[in-house]
Amino acid sequence: MSGPILVGGEHRSGTTLVSVILDSHPELTVGPELDFLEPRDLGSHILECCELLAAGDPRVAGPGVRTADPDLQPGVQFVKQCHRFGVDRLDLAAETRRALAAAGRELTSFEDRCGLIERLGELRRARCRTSRWGIKIQRAIVRGEDFRRVWPDACLVHVVRDGRDVAASHLRGGRWWGYRDVEEAARRWLEVVEGPATGPTVFYERLVTDPRAALEALLAELGAPWSDALLRHATTEHALLANPHGHPSADEVRRPIHREAVGRYRRDLTPPELRAFEAIAGDALDRLGYPLVAPAPR
Repeated sequence: MSGPILVGGEHRSGTTLVSVILDSHPELTVGPELDFLEPRDLGSHILECCELLAAGDPRVAGPGVRTADPDLQPGVQFVKQCHRFGVDRLDLAAETRRALAAAGRELTSFEDRCGLIERLGELRRARCRTSRWGIKIQRAIVRGEDFRRVWPDACLVHVVRDGRDVAASHLRGGRWWGYRDVEEAARRWLEVVEGPATGPTVFYERLVTDPRAALEALLAELGAPWSDALLRHATTEHALLANPHGHPSADEVRRPIHREAVGRYRRDLTPPELRAFEAIAGDALDRLGYPLVAPAPR
């Protein structure tokens, strides 16, 4: 198998950890998320955002991937996400111009957007001298069949984590983009874990409790040989950690694999929140092997 590796799952499920671990493999270059479906196009709009960032325009100023002008945020976010992947503004602009010339139109369709992403992935793979590239696609993993139409040999890796821990991370994490109530967190988690079957599944809990077994199974699906480097991701150089741009998981994935966050919902969610989550997503939790804990209401 030689197509891209596309890592997806609900936000706060461990997708960044999986991508950084895979990026440690000597034959793989796997970057963080590229939200390439959100900007209005990946052509002239991205070139404009590159120019505004280079000029220090106040409209694109802001912490992390945020901007003062919300209309520019998706494009600026994409530019900074590319930098997290190791593609700077000059390289991104050059590849965008080449993609525009090849397509003869703005890069608005799904296929044309994927075309630019492939250019960026191949650029990184060649520079890193690896045999395969990949990125995170997050919740877009539910569109697995769309990606396979473009990349028939792609491997879509679905990372699954106990939805209650995901909810706890959102509700207690203090992030501006996080879910604001447990019902929303439950519904959104359910949308992803009950999406169409895609490819190999990595359970976060198994990954952090028995990393070698979980990673050997994943590499077998990817057709890649084992490397002890996967267990040393925290001591390996990664473009994301060199250019974090406020990435919410950058500090966490600098650490060796640990299981401290498993079951955090037991301390971070209230009994009413647990009941609300399990009322919405209890069947999926049970099907995936996560025991229910909230007592049924009387």
